[in-house]
Amino acid sequence: MRYPAEHFSDEERALLAPHFTNLDRPVFGLVNLPETVKGALFARYSRYSGSVRRLYLDEFAADMPASGRPFDAEEGARAADLYERIFVGYGDDSIAQVGGAHVACEWVSNILTKVLQRGRLAAYLEQSTRYIPYDKALPEGGYRFYREDGLGPEFVDAMNEIFVIYSRSLGKVEEWAAGRWPRGDGEPEAAWRRSIRAKALDLLRGLLPAATLSHVGIYASGQAYEQLILRLMASPLPEARDFGAMILRELQQVMPSFVSRVERPDRGGEWINYLEARCAGTERWVERLGLGRREEADPAPAVDLLHVEGSEVDLLAAALFEAAGVPEPEVRAAVEALGDDERGQILAAIVGDRDNRRHRPGRGFEALRYRFEIVSDYGAFRDLQRHRMLTVQWQRLGPDLGAGIPEEVREAGVGGEFERALEISQGEYERLAAAGLDELAPYALSLAFRIRYVLDLNAREAMHLVELRSGREGHPTYRAVAQAMHEEIAAVHPGVAATMKFVDTETEPRLERMMSELRTHRKRAALEAE
Repeated sequence: MRYPAEHFSDEERALLAPHFTNLDRPVFGLVNLPETVKGALFARYSRYSGSVRRLYLDEFAADMPASGRPFDAEEGARAADLYERIFVGYGDDSIAQVGGAHVACEWVSNILTKVLQRGRLAAYLEQSTRYIPYDKALPEGGYRFYREDGLGPEFVDAMNEIFVIYSRSLGKVEEWAAGRWPRGDGEPEAAWRRSIRAKALDLLRGLLPAATLSHVGIYASGQAYEQLILRLMASPLPEARDFGAMILRELQQVMPSFVSRVERPDRGGEWINYLEARCAGTERWVERLGLGRREEADPAPAVDLLHVEGSEVDLLAAALFEAAGVPEPEVRAAVEALGDDERGQILAAIVGDRDNRRHRPGRGFEALRYRFEIVSDYGAFRDLQRHRMLTVQWQRLGPDLGAGIPEEVREAGVGGEFERALEISQGEYERLAAAGLDELAPYALSLAFRIRYVLDLNAREAMHLVELRSGREGHPTYRAVAQAMHEEIAAVHPGVAATMKFVDTETEPRLERMMSELRTHRKRAALEAE
């Protein structure tokens, strides 16, 4: 392909070289520039007739260090001023989407991780309770859980006791798992031992309280961070407000202009007031309508398909639309005139031969939507909540929906200890709630307690979630949710459900992580052999 070539003088090349990965091709990266400058460049780019490299030379180079060295304080201030001038001139939030930053949030509770991860336009990585044991006390004493003066010394004592039970049970469950799934011939011992440890951690993670501390890594745009900080600062949780202030402080060092509006009364102040008022208004109506928490007569896990939007005819019409040359109603009429067999043939053709679950059909599958109401343990919710290409809403965690104890925990001989931990957890929750600390009480509850939430998603995302979360290496509790979702979809759209060919429907207990460990072992062996 031929494309217009840009010509730069030697002097211009010297100015460009430290900041652009190449000067001769139409695709290149921007490097050694503050996020404010990158954002300003792209913002100005939208109303500049030339290329971004020429734009840099015309309007930015004079204020930038030519050598590629880091910006000093004065140069950084000039870059920020430049961004501000462009931002004010363009007045568009989209400008804040073209700069990003990595932020690490450490020692955050499992309550707060859900608040941090609620935004869609960001990437998150969180420490996993499935792979990291929480059996060791911290150097300064006590275990890894959130503490705050308002929770009282009783909370600390209760949490420490739960962690002692967890720590004491871990070795027993590992020993039981090693006997239940002995190492097979040819299985590497290291891989087997890791899978045994993972099985024990899986079975016991329900003991861990929601106060358990984790670490979360975030990469997001300036716009996403602004929304995150406002959401945190409007939260009734002291922990959330504290982290909101800390995230703002760190971003003011990394990309100050992108979050400069947060502390402005007419911007951040109004937003926080709005969020707080919106929350208060919603809670007033919940109380007025008598929709508050109540004891469940027979609490149990559940997956209910509340609402379906669209039919398989809608899906086929939407899928054929892009390749057609006529209006969609005409496409739909043609599909409606077909019999079930021919529609099935079209569906098979548009999905194609899927060699693995990462091969997914096109956006025609987004013509269908499913709204599920789910009751599962909080541990499963934590994993399912991380899917962000959908709408997820959840109620406050409480003990009224009960808690589940894995049967394998009883087989391992620690069922009684598990039950005792849940009793301690619920007792501490009730103490905090009776003291009027309704927002803080969920910190006390173990991840085995259930929560009610809604997942609203299109068929394309449903394929991704159901196939991923039903996989044999997944945690049993969210595997059960994914399998039930698939059954519900099959009841209304059997053709759609049939395209989800990588759903694992097995329910027998297994050593979930063994296959993954063996794959990792083979990859390492191949690398070492090179």
